[in-house]
Amino acid sequence: MKLPSLLVALALSVAMPAAARAEPVSISLQSAAGGATGSGVAIDGFSIDLGTVVLPTTDAFATFAIDGLRAGSDYTVTLAIAGVVNWDTLRAEVLDPVDGDDNLDPAQQPSYVPAGYSTSNDSDGFSFAQGSNMLRSATFTGGEATVIADELTNRGDLLSFVGLGSNTVAITFGLRDRLGSRNFLLRLNAIDPNQSAVPEPASMLLMGTGLAALVARRRKDTTGA
Repeated sequence: MKLPSLLVALALSVAMPAAARAEPVSISLQSAAGGATGSGVAIDGFSIDLGTVVLPTTDAFATFAIDGLRAGSDYTVTLAIAGVVNWDTLRAEVLDPVDGDDNLDPAQQPSYVPAGYSTSNDSDGFSFAQGSNMLRSATFTGGEATVIADELTNRGDLLSFVGLGSNTVAITFGLRDRLGSRNFLLRLNAIDPNQSAVPEPASMLLMGTGLAALVARRRKDTTGA
């Protein structure tokens, strides 16, 4: 090879973006129970389609193993949830691998967390694209679900889609691995309609403020002031 050609080749190798040399994103249905099933997964750049997940009962869940997300990048995740008949809430939760920051996790882990993983705390870098204002929605024939987020504490990273109607629902949310190329789990499970979702601290603060205002007004009416 002539010198000019060699220099051009070296220059191209140095200029090659890191993303081109990174490991590809890998996603697979790792486990399922309660009659849950999943179809194919499609990945196109920063868009992830988990296909159709069937969750026929309130104890059904599907867990996806995810690896290779680019550091600090926000991915749009879409999927269809089928079998929505006897439940009205879908909960999505991130479970991160056991590592050095797990001292921030709750001491008592939920029984559904598999060995080698833990609930996601607010400092591990995993989240539902926290703070990005990415779309979080669940739409179904005739309506749209309410989305409740709980990702501002060390208790976990959770999204709850409440009021799903029936049959098939289209779900959208964001996903992020701040450090990149780490394996983690995305758990989807159906929730009994009698099991209430827990709002994040901002929502609880608003509720507390409203209650305080009502108490103050009641006292004012009682005293006649």
